[in-house]
Amino acid sequence: MSWVKLVIQINATHAEPLCDALIEQGALSVDIHDAAADTQDEQMLFDEPGEPSGEIWRNAEVSALFNQGVNIDEIARKAANSAQLDHPPCYRLEHVEEQDWVRLTQSQFDPIQISTRLWIVPTWHQLPDAAAINLILDPGLAFGTGSHPTTQLCLDWLDRNLRPGDRLIDYGCGSGILAIAALKLGASQVIGIDIDSQAIKASEENAIRNQCETTKYIFVTAQEATGMDFQIARQADVVVANILANPLIMLASLLEQAVLHKGRIVLSGILQEQANEVKIVYQQWFDMDVAALKEGWVLLTGIKR
Repeated sequence: MSWVKLVIQINATHAEPLCDALIEQGALSVDIHDAAADTQDEQMLFDEPGEPSGEIWRNAEVSALFNQGVNIDEIARKAANSAQLDHPPCYRLEHVEEQDWVRLTQSQFDPIQISTRLWIVPTWHQLPDAAAINLILDPGLAFGTGSHPTTQLCLDWLDRNLRPGDRLIDYGCGSGILAIAALKLGASQVIGIDIDSQAIKASEENAIRNQCETTKYIFVTAQEATGMDFQIARQADVVVANILANPLIMLASLLEQAVLHKGRIVLSGILQEQANEVKIVYQQWFDMDVAALKEGWVLLTGIKR
């Protein structure tokens, strides 16, 4: 079985109305992406929680998938009218053959080496180094496959700096990757916290998959965390938060309270141009420093005074 993909270059104003119109015309799926993707003109978009969203690439492309045999000329004309375009758009067609989508998706995720002793390995791959610390992790609903620079920055810091016996809080735990890595690297106790219940479920499943000792970890939602008395809450040796700049600023006093005197805080999810603003906020309590930089993302760390 195969399908036909209709690809239309459009300005940002008309992209979403055109998507809606194509769905009305029977499209099996639609998506909007940057027409300049993978070129020097690619436009990077970043949204922060609590800020207005919905920005679309200046030069967008709309792709729509249809069954074979449909009248594409008629579909494009009717969709253009419905989206109130001045004239029928120029378009190109691509043929999409049926594939083993599971295998294709898996092929995009190879083992990732963080350091000489730390790897992230999907379940369908052989261990590249059986003697290494291998985090067994598949892509899922929660953030944290190890492929993003912010996750790699945090993992590298933990590998180099976590001390055996440290108690750690992972705020915004996502898939649980940082919490699980901390346990594998010798942490005595870990609490993972996230606003998303799906992330908590994913973290628990990943901890079991990685054979972590159940007495050494707990994953809870942020709402649950505020209403419970944890043994290591407010006395963690390390608090790591790989989220985004705005929530890091809003959560600063909460995260500060969880760190012991002389304890360490590790902050990621921060773009290079946002680093100074975040650093200034946390300098009220910590001696802060830029610990690392990767692909435009910054890792900030600090020692509590």
